[in-house]
Amino acid sequence: MTQRMDKREDEDLRKIITEQPSRYQDLEKMSVRELVGAINREDGLVHKAVRKALPQIERLINEILPRMEQGGRVFYIGSGTSGRLGVLDASELPPTFGVPGNMVIGLISGGDVALRKAVEKAEDDPGQAWEDMKRFDINRHDTIIGIAASGTTPYVVGGLQQARREGLLTGCITCNPGSPVTEAAEIAVEAVVGPEFLTGSTRMKAGTAQKMILNMITTSLMIKLGKVKGNRMINMQLTNNKLVRRGTRMIMEELNLDADQARDLLLKHGSVRLAIETWNRENS
Repeated sequence: MTQRMDKREDEDLRKIITEQPSRYQDLEKMSVRELVGAINREDGLVHKAVRKALPQIERLINEILPRMEQGGRVFYIGSGTSGRLGVLDASELPPTFGVPGNMVIGLISGGDVALRKAVEKAEDDPGQAWEDMKRFDINRHDTIIGIAASGTTPYVVGGLQQARREGLLTGCITCNPGSPVTEAAEIAVEAVVGPEFLTGSTRMKAGTAQKMILNMITTSLMIKLGKVKGNRMINMQLTNNKLVRRGTRMIMEELNLDADQARDLLLKHGSVRLAIETWNRENS
């Protein structure tokens, strides 16, 4: 049986920017050209919202970095689209930067099954995120980043509150200012993108803003942790032929070798970094 929403809950929902009505009416009557044009105009607002949050993003990165240098990890906690974006960002770091899979960990309410389908009421338990994190032997060098477009998700709010009580660095990424998630986190990143084109569909502008911010955080961290040389992913895993070709080209350009020499060197040492370092050491 569906639980009815009381008047206070309805009023609270109306205050959330990401839940406010779309600026566009009668979407079903719009042509495809009108639809894609309107969505594109709304998407154009996202980078402006993220730009306003750059000082908080910078502060969060600067606080995380020394903790990671001491072996700390980053945990993302989220539900629905927000949780999936955290898992996506975390899962792309090992192949891109050659780092261990437990350096950045994405946790989604409902577990991995929630990556593909909604898990009923999984996000409503404020104590579950901390229970999920405890499986990883949380320590004082770790950082918890809660991702919640509305800023009200109990799974995220509760996880941040407990992490903060335990003395961990806490941050959040939200699109609703002054939300419970903002109050729970030590460093709040708020990208206020406004109402969605499709009312309440935070997989759209809010999701885009969250992905942009996650890109900034982890790419900046990986660069400052020495996983990049110049502008190259020198630690990337050679998991397919495209990446072998990319790595070969990097070595060719860096060491002025022909393609066969560069490829042999890459495959022998397993990474661009090791290939270049070994070549330079042996030929110095």
